Amino acid sequence: MIFLLLTILSSSSIALILKFGNVKKSNTAILINANYLTASVLSLIFVFYKGTLSVSLTAFLFALFLGYLFAATFFIYSKAVGLAGTALATVSARLSVVIPVLFSIILYGESPDLKMFIGFLIAIVTLYLFYLSLKKNNVNGFGKRGYLYLILLLCGIGIVDLSMKIFERNFLPDEKGTFVLVIFFAAFIYTLLKIKIQKISFESHTFKTGLLLGIPNFLSVHFLLAALSQLPAIVVFPILNIGVIIFTAVTAFLIWKEKLNNYGILALVTGILSILLLKL
Repeated sequence: MIFLLLTILSSSSIALILKFGNVKKSNTAILINANYLTASVLSLIFVFYKGTLSVSLTAFLFALFLGYLFAATFFIYSKAVGLAGTALATVSARLSVVIPVLFSIILYGESPDLKMFIGFLIAIVTLYLFYLSLKKNNVNGFGKRGYLYLILLLCGIGIVDLSMKIFERNFLPDEKGTFVLVIFFAAFIYTLLKIKIQKISFESHTFKTGLLLGIPNFLSVHFLLAALSQLPAIVVFPILNIGVIIFTAVTAFLIWKEKLNNYGILALVTGILSILLLKL
């Protein structure tokens, strides 16, 4: 159970550190670049510790693509937190499960049952509640932009999760450590190029925050794997998703007084319900 709690804490920390960066008006590129530097170093240490530095050319090229997708999704996540709030961004990130579930049905012939069908319908309701919540709080066009970033975040993380499932289905388990290392390092290079091309000024405090962000980003994956080795997935995923959403929403309220209107609270509840039905 301790690994499940650590997964909740590390996963929640990602959104909260992104919120901290928004509050401090940190440059997102510097923040995310430093994050992937930490994640790359930790991944390299992990690979050498396991002694399995091997990856096929196909997996390597796939990881390069995912590195770009990881980086782009992190930019979207940061924007969603800033425009729509930490709680709704977290719900959207967790609701992204609809993408791999839907494509698993299409690509792998997995059969949806009644609860999954209901979960999809409730997910659609949640997306509409996102719109109503942000429309009610609309200030200087932030409502429409926030809604767009919530949708992009859901799709981006959903495609990342789907890609990891494709990896699990088509590549060797021994390649996983190096595969993750290449993803993180590629994301680091992509964000570094963005900084150089756009001539973004270096921010020491932002870079330090980003280095801190890379720790939970890396650990969340490994804590989750450890939790799944001790507990069944049917226990881990519902508790994880509910825990992350509630912990993030409560912490954002306590630290930054981030409040949800009635539509936002409904979106939180329906989002949790939809995730439960799709994950169980």
